[in-house]
Amino acid sequence: MLAFMGFLMIIVFMFLIMTKRLSAMIALMLVPIIFAVIGGFWKGIGKMAIDGVTSVAPTGIMILFAILYFGLMIDAGLFDPVISQILKLVKGDPLKIAIGTAVLAVLVSLDGDGTTTYMITISAMLPLYQRIGMKPLVLAGIAVSGSGVMNLLPWGGPTARAMSALGLETSDLFTPVIPSMLGGLLFVFFLAFYLGRKERKRLGIIRSENEALLEQAAAVAVGEGNELKRPKLIWFNGLLTIALLVGLIMEVLPAAVLFMLGFAIAAMVNYPNMDVQKERVVAYAGNAMSVVGMIFAAGIFTGILSGTKMVDAMANTLVTHVPAAWGPHFAVITAVISAPFTFFMSNDAFYYGVLPLVAKAAAAYGISPEAIGRASLLGLPVHLLSPLVPSTYLLVGMVGAEFGDLQRAFLKWACASALVMIIVALAIGVIPF
Repeated sequence: MLAFMGFLMIIVFMFLIMTKRLSAMIALMLVPIIFAVIGGFWKGIGKMAIDGVTSVAPTGIMILFAILYFGLMIDAGLFDPVISQILKLVKGDPLKIAIGTAVLAVLVSLDGDGTTTYMITISAMLPLYQRIGMKPLVLAGIAVSGSGVMNLLPWGGPTARAMSALGLETSDLFTPVIPSMLGGLLFVFFLAFYLGRKERKRLGIIRSENEALLEQAAAVAVGEGNELKRPKLIWFNGLLTIALLVGLIMEVLPAAVLFMLGFAIAAMVNYPNMDVQKERVVAYAGNAMSVVGMIFAAGIFTGILSGTKMVDAMANTLVTHVPAAWGPHFAVITAVISAPFTFFMSNDAFYYGVLPLVAKAAAAYGISPEAIGRASLLGLPVHLLSPLVPSTYLLVGMVGAEFGDLQRAFLKWACASALVMIIVALAIGVIPF
C-alpha cells in the first residue's frame, strides 16, 4: 500500500508540473502533504517536513550566495578583459570566432543562469557572425553546448536538485565529477573548432573586417560605460575567485560558508556603499530565489517521502522487478537514461521524482547514493535542447532560428558530449561500472 501511494504521489506530482497545472515549487510542497494526510501520517507531517528542509538548508544557502557572488563578479567586470581580448583576437577568421564563442559562453555560464549566458554571448557575437557571413545557427549551437556542460555547476540548478533530493553535499556529488565536466568542456571546444573550420572552408578569412564592429561588440559584451564596473579591482576579484574555487575543491570550509565569506568580502570591497550593495542583492534576487525556493520546497517533498517510508517501499518494489543482471550496473544505466529523461521531462520531475527511487533501489546492490547522484548529472548536455527549457527559446529567438533546426543540428553533439562525460567518469572511477 505504501509503495502504491508513493508511486501515485510521484505520478501526480509529475503530471501537475508537466501539464503546468501547478508550478514545481507549489507542487513540491502541496502534493506530499496531501498524500501524507490521506495515508494517515498527518500527526508527523510537521516533523518530517522540517527534517527535510533542515537537510537541504546547507545546499540552499550555498546556491543563494554562489549566485550572488558570481552575479557581483560579472557586474564588477571580472571577465571583461578576457571577453574584450577574445573579440580582438577573433577578427575575421571564422575558426577563431567559433572558438571565441565557446570561451565566452563558458565564462559567462559561471553564474549558472542560461538566460544571462545567451543574452551576453549572442549580443556580443551575432554582429560578427552576420558581418562575416557565418551561420547564426552555429553561434546558437556552440552557446547551448557550452551552457549544457556548465549546467553541472552546483548553483546552476540540476546539481542542486540532485543534492537536495539525495541529501548530499557538494563534496559528495559535484567535486568528483569535475574531471568529467572538464572532459565535456574539451569536447565543446573540439566542436567549436570543427564547426569553425567548416565555416572557414566555406567563407575563407575575411581580411577587410570592420574594426568599428569589433569595438561595438566588445562594448556590448562588457557593458561599457556601466557605473558598476570596477576595472581597478580586477586583480583582487580574480585572486578572490581563484581562492574561493580552490577552497571549494580542497574543502577548506563547507561550500555554503565559503560562498558567504566570498560574497561578503567581494561586496564590501567592490561596493562599499550600502545602498549599492542592497541594489545588487535585489538585482540578483529573482534568479536566486527561484532556485533556492525550489530547494527548500524539495526538502518538504523528500522529507515526507522518506519519513513515511514510502521511498523504501517503492525501492523494494523496483528491486524485485529489476533483472538481477542489471543491478550491479545501476550507475551506468542511470547515467545513460539521465539524457532522455531530462529531455522528455523537467529537471524537477526527474531529480525529485525518479532519482530518489533509483538511488534507493541501487542501494540494494551496494551502489551508494553518491554514485547514482553523480551518474544522474552526466546526461545534462542533452537537457538544454529539450522543448521544456524556456531559455533555449530565447536563444533561438535571438539568432532568428527555429527550435527544431537547433535540435536537428546539435542534438547528436549533445549526446556525444554526454557520452564523453560518462566515459571519463567510468575511467576515473567516479561511477562504478
